[in-house]
Amino acid sequence: MTDERSLTDLQAEYRNDRFATEAGCVIVEAHRDRVVCEMPVSEKLLNAHGDVMGGAIFTLADFTFAVASNYLGIPSVAIECNIRYYARTKGTKLIAICTTDKDGRTLGHYTVEISDDTGRKIAGFTAVAFHKN
Repeated sequence: MTDERSLTDLQAEYRNDRFATEAGCVIVEAHRDRVVCEMPVSEKLLNAHGDVMGGAIFTLADFTFAVASNYLGIPSVAIECNIRYYARTKGTKLIAICTTDKDGRTLGHYTVEISDDTGRKIAGFTAVAFHKN
């Protein structure tokens, strides 16, 4: 299998990730070691205080990590995820960039940085994936 996949093919494959896509998550860029996804801020993502719900931010991070860890077509699942929230969202969309820290035969380590469209850092997410070889 080639190391590069078509963005269109990935977008079609992840349309079936209903929870994330119904929250508004979309893949905007994808390469073997870097995936970028976005999610518009909408009223359905807000908590009682009018801020973006932490679970919505986690959903975007998890979705971006899923695309990255499954990029080569080897089924992968999360075995550990951690998130740190830095600031409340001020912009109109969230942007998540996932980079591959280390990808091995059975485990992959990933970092996702989430910011808003004003450039404000919103959260940091790290995860370990198990590749089902």
